Amino acid sequence: PNTDHAMTSQTWFITGANRGIGLAIARAALAAGHRVVATARQGAAVVEALGDRDDMLALDLDVTRPAQVRAAVEAATARFGGIDVLVNNAGYGHLGLFEQTSDADARAQFETNVFGMMDVTRAVLPVMRARRSGRVLNLSSVAGMAGFAMAGLYCASKFAVEGFSLSLAEEVKQFGIHVTLVAPG
Repeated sequence: PNTDHAMTSQTWFITGANRGIGLAIARAALAAGHRVVATARQGAAVVEALGDRDDMLALDLDVTRPAQVRAAVEAATARFGGIDVLVNNAGYGHLGLFEQTSDADARAQFETNVFGMMDVTRAVLPVMRARRSGRVLNLSSVAGMAGFAMAGLYCASKFAVEGFSLSLAEEVKQFGIHVTLVAPG
């Protein structure tokens, strides 16, 4: 769109937008006049939290399902014409003694926190690269910088987010895409 509003308004694609930090970011982006693609495993939870709005597209998205990831990015670009800001927020923390965790626990932690984030990023980057601009915000944690007892799987996944983000930043800066690592805590 060629309007003054379009020049200042951006489209934000937020994973895990149904609660916590993701919901707060979605609220702030909407309040600032931006368009928001708010995703969660159950998109209806986003509508419950934020209402049904013209400047928001709420979508079901389980980041561990690559077909859903691609469909969500396609729906976002069809509705709003592109994606300016990607917020990779979806994730969870598996807590417990490492010795009592299973291989399935570790794989599930990485499927969501690492591989899901990578799949969403992989789907969004071509949209940003075509426009030669964009910002990727990857949510990590203080657990991505320090280890904690009872949080080995979570810390390992967030260390992976940190390394990936630092490397990705070097790869995409030539396309006008900036990567920001957010480490609450």
